[in-house]
Amino acid sequence: MELRQLRQFVVLAEERSFSAAALRLFIAQPALSVAIRKLEEEIDAKLFIRGSRGVRLTAAGDAVLKAARRCLESAQGIKEAARLATAGESGTLHIGVSGSVTVRLLPTLVQAFSPQYPKVRLELREGTNLELLSMVETGTLDLGFVRIPVNRPPELRFQLVEEDRLCLALPRGHALTKRSAIPLAELEGLPFIGYAPSPVGGLHTAVSQVLQRAGVAPRITQEAVQVQTALGLVASGLGIAMVPAANTPYQRSSGAVFRPIADLPADTRIGIALAYHSRNENPVLHRFLEVSEEQAQTVPKREVLKRQ
Repeated sequence: MELRQLRQFVVLAEERSFSAAALRLFIAQPALSVAIRKLEEEIDAKLFIRGSRGVRLTAAGDAVLKAARRCLESAQGIKEAARLATAGESGTLHIGVSGSVTVRLLPTLVQAFSPQYPKVRLELREGTNLELLSMVETGTLDLGFVRIPVNRPPELRFQLVEEDRLCLALPRGHALTKRSAIPLAELEGLPFIGYAPSPVGGLHTAVSQVLQRAGVAPRITQEAVQVQTALGLVASGLGIAMVPAANTPYQRSSGAVFRPIADLPADTRIGIALAYHSRNENPVLHRFLEVSEEQAQTVPKREVLKRQ
């Protein structure tokens, strides 16, 4: 039994005439008669009562008509499901994020993406830069939100979604909070919250480069893996930290006070990029990259540091 036979049967049931049904199906009437006879033989039931004024369904034909329509609708649903998946309009996207990305950037992109592609399921997983890049390389993740600068494995591609700058996070009441902007030289010998070294780079690399270029050596008291951890240590009074500036309007409640770095080199750049494998064939990935690029172009530059 083929879908073509079922469609011919349904059209004949609707038209109640071999000639009208054949015309609608764009086939010869004898060919339609043969097809219906073969279907009846295969089902082992008479489906139509033939008469001088056309045909009408038997009891078996009426039952088969309901089932045939459901079958044809299911087949159309299969075709539509395949079309949506091929176009990247349905399916699953496995995304890896670091903690601070969930504060603002991830919600912004998801709110832009999901209304356009409501049939796509987003599955999120949290990790460090190293963990995310590893999972993207192995195919466990379709893409990862990673902090740059980062060492770039040759088979991975990176799409920048947000440029950022470093600023200082200080404990409330610290003497340097009286300054509107703080020169790097002021950090010499002060208790400082650094970031744990990573073989793929990230904030540890960015902060270390800034301090080395300035010839400044603060006293490292703690090392954090995530920005939110560093802010908690700052709020506890354990030291000063350099943190990305973009999220600071959403981190006032952390207990830290934020100030710009007065002499931060102009070529110091950090940010967030989407890392994905060059051989990833998930169509949904490319839809998400398109939406992310559109958002990166439309979001205006914001003043992220205000006097506290």
